[in-house]
Amino acid sequence: MAKLASIARSMLRFPNGSMRLVMVTVIGAVLGFFIGISFPSVSITKLHFPDSFISYIEDKDAGLTTQAILNHAWTSARNARGNGTEPTSNSTLKIYVPTNPKGAEGLAPGIVVSESDFHLRRLWGDPSEDLPFKPKYLVTFTVGVEQKANINRAVKKFSDNFAILLFHYDGRVSEWDEFEWSQRAIHISVRKQTKWWYAKRFLHPDIVAAYEYIFIWDEDLGVEHFNAEEYIKLVKKHNLDISQPGLEPDRGLTWQMTKRRGDSEVHKDTEERPGWCSDPHLPPCAAFVEIMAPVFSRDAWRCVWHMIQNDLVHGWGLDFALRKCVEPAHEKIGVVDSQWIVHQVVPSLGNQGQSENGRAPWEGVRARCRKEWGMFQTRMAEAEKAYYKMMGITPPNSTRV
Repeated sequence: MAKLASIARSMLRFPNGSMRLVMVTVIGAVLGFFIGISFPSVSITKLHFPDSFISYIEDKDAGLTTQAILNHAWTSARNARGNGTEPTSNSTLKIYVPTNPKGAEGLAPGIVVSESDFHLRRLWGDPSEDLPFKPKYLVTFTVGVEQKANINRAVKKFSDNFAILLFHYDGRVSEWDEFEWSQRAIHISVRKQTKWWYAKRFLHPDIVAAYEYIFIWDEDLGVEHFNAEEYIKLVKKHNLDISQPGLEPDRGLTWQMTKRRGDSEVHKDTEERPGWCSDPHLPPCAAFVEIMAPVFSRDAWRCVWHMIQNDLVHGWGLDFALRKCVEPAHEKIGVVDSQWIVHQVVPSLGNQGQSENGRAPWEGVRARCRKEWGMFQTRMAEAEKAYYKMMGITPPNSTRV
């Protein structure tokens, strides 16, 4: 180093100013080289920022500059090297968990929350104290304001164990505010849609995973003889994954299977018209409930939701196919006789249709219902045939819906 200093002094005696500038530059570069090799190398891309530093930069009053951040990073890296630890490479830090839900493979499993619910949360306070009580079951009604009084009577049949969700097909939500329970209910409003349209979009199995049973009911049901808590007890007692209350046999048209029997708690089969049931374990003689007031266990709904077609909104044909979601279906599907309801047959949703070619609005709605039933049957049959063909298996005769 002394020798370099002597050379510098001798060079500074040259009268030529340009030469002196060149030599000073060269000497500076040489000095920088020797100083640089005397320090450990650090890769900024491999720096690890401690939690204390993250907290520091989140302080809006910290006023950190880029230089301050780099200085802190340099110090952290030097301390880590002094402790005998080497920064880990980016490749070993990369997270990939193939068992995570699709799209979340890059997240650590401990942060993944794949399920949700309709529990209301506060905007303040400790999140752990938001829910002193969590409803066990979910009840949904697809409603118009004209059936407001009837829905009010129905909701009162459900205890606090039941969360209430209203789908408003007429867009009139604020008019329900007169009911105290409406303040706690969940309201979803989309005009002129059916309950199966709502169910496909808002009742994904991961959204309703918190509820043991899901009721998906129409708005025109009389519930004078119905008690929800007793109903749940019977469903559990008889191990029903898919069920419905019995229907008053003297009101409206219905299947024999879903008519209430006065001498039993639950029934799982019936005798329909001659020739209607080639197999006594198949619909409509068994493994069958109607779509007006079905109740699904959490596990059964996970299957049924995937079977609902996105574009077939009326749900006709679903009732004949529900059996494909439980096994054995003729034991897991049944009608609860001792908790029964009345189907009032109010064509309120039908009146939301549009008059075409001189026909009443409800006529067009009913025509689409029938068309969707045929389309659903065709899709189900073709999907099953394609599966059996792919597997090299001769399709069984029971692939019909």
